[in-house]
Amino acid sequence: MLYLHGLGHFHPENVISNSFLEELDIGTNEEWIMDRVGIMTRRTVLSLDYIRSTKNSDPRAALEASEYNNAQIGAFSAQMALERAGLSTADIGMVISGSSASDHLTPVEASTIAAELNIDVPCLDVNSACSSFGMDVHVLSMMKPEALPPFVLIVNPETMTKSVDYSDRSIAVLFGDGSAAAVVSSREPSRSVFLSSFCDSKPTAWEKVVIPRMGYFRQDGHAVQGFAIRKTTDSIRTLQSVYPVNRFVGHQANLGMLRTACERTGIVEDQHWHNVEHFGNTGCSGAPAVLSQHWQDLTPGDHVAVCVVGGGLTWVHTLLKIEDSL
Repeated sequence: MLYLHGLGHFHPENVISNSFLEELDIGTNEEWIMDRVGIMTRRTVLSLDYIRSTKNSDPRAALEASEYNNAQIGAFSAQMALERAGLSTADIGMVISGSSASDHLTPVEASTIAAELNIDVPCLDVNSACSSFGMDVHVLSMMKPEALPPFVLIVNPETMTKSVDYSDRSIAVLFGDGSAAAVVSSREPSRSVFLSSFCDSKPTAWEKVVIPRMGYFRQDGHAVQGFAIRKTTDSIRTLQSVYPVNRFVGHQANLGMLRTACERTGIVEDQHWHNVEHFGNTGCSGAPAVLSQHWQDLTPGDHVAVCVVGGGLTWVHTLLKIEDSL
């Protein structure tokens, strides 16, 4: 059991529209994109002029060209989460981060985010690609309450567009950048609580989704799509067998994948919270950012199934319940 005290999110200002991608002359257009992935816009830390002029031909240069780094966008989302929790940075006793594409091999990204927030506390990363938020919650849920400080900050920054080859239409249409954060506690109660969590992986299939060091994102799209649908469907059904699930938030990979999982499990549209059509696939920040955008919509009695998948191949699900009172 892990109590949730606040959520935050951030998306950079630069918008990659479908018309912009069409102007890159990579063989795509609005109709093709909407039919394949259902994404209208994405956000990026890169300038549109940089993408237009280089198509990100050298992903190493994208680090220098970025208008924000992971620590900065992580801090932005963390500040929102702290404000919603009614806490300050002085209340945080540990920072945990997870990401699909960290800015540094060393140190851990949690340290760079904590430094951005001017927090000196224990820091560590728990990474499982796009399922990192779920894995962070799962790992903390398994720890003894007395082993943790009263409040822990989870931060999931993603700048996936730095790893995109903008001459490859199959990848260029998918990704956006963003960050999400959560303030949690295993000791201090709140009305929002993660009741249970589960994780598993299929490491023999790790090569299906890869970002090589200083390289481009690549995947076996057909295999990964099938995996995401199956594991998301199985996760929803598992939670439905135990809890009266009335909300669903999944990994924001693409709208078609999410809707197929909903159709197979009886999740109707007004129970399905998503933002992939406006922000693209923002890796592990996608699902918690959706929750954050609906922070004011969470009502007593809600049972939210949060089901995420990622490289590795990994999958995690957890159940967020909103209690009537403390």
